Amino acid sequence: MQVEPVISCEHLTHYYGKRKIYEDLNFTVQPGRIVGLLGKNGTGKTTTINILMGYLKPQSGKCTLFGEEVQHISPETRRRIALLLEGHVQYSYMSISQIEKFYSAFYPKWNRDAYYGLMEKLKVAPGQKIARMSNGQRSQVALGLILAQNADLLVLDDFSLGLDPGYRRLFCEYLRDYAKAEGKTVFLTSHIIQDLEKLVDEVIVMDYGSILVQEEAKSLIARYPGLTLEDIFIELTGKY
Repeated sequence: MQVEPVISCEHLTHYYGKRKIYEDLNFTVQPGRIVGLLGKNGTGKTTTINILMGYLKPQSGKCTLFGEEVQHISPETRRRIALLLEGHVQYSYMSISQIEKFYSAFYPKWNRDAYYGLMEKLKVAPGQKIARMSNGQRSQVALGLILAQNADLLVLDDFSLGLDPGYRRLFCEYLRDYAKAEGKTVFLTSHIIQDLEKLVDEVIVMDYGSILVQEEAKSLIARYPGLTLEDIFIELTGKY
């Protein structure tokens, strides 16, 4: 029996004015997978997220989430999706525990253990004010609030924004353990490839106007002996 993909994009074409972002773009994301959409700045990663969320209508093509057309997605399906567009927390005057309690009121399936598990990794006390945290710690709080929504699909646009290498590694490890234990599907974008090698199951590498490859991360790395995922990305897209 064929399993319906969580995300399906078919023949996407989009322009900003006369500038082509991409043409005839096709990809799918299967349930329970962690998929990284990788590309340099300006290659269309955030455009793709905006199309997926129904915020932007492409010139042609279509996308579905859980089998529903994104332009007409039901409230029930919308509740199955957690979205991170900016890795910063509002209400920074609140403490770690106060903001968790505030957000939990909006999400019936709230998983406080997912949130506090990440806070424990950060070694921050529940009473600590967010305003007194570093930028990296604040970004981790935002990511923790996304995980705690307990959605079936997590969409993280440039999740590593504002995180130093230590925090990136910490979150990548925590996200992978959480997603696999809970059976979540994760679709993330990044132009920073470091640390993703141990996180993603599958990679989609974008260049200007097209997808260069969609492949299992392990098999892609196996095709380039001695190279890291970051090395392969540079090999495929050209040097920065």
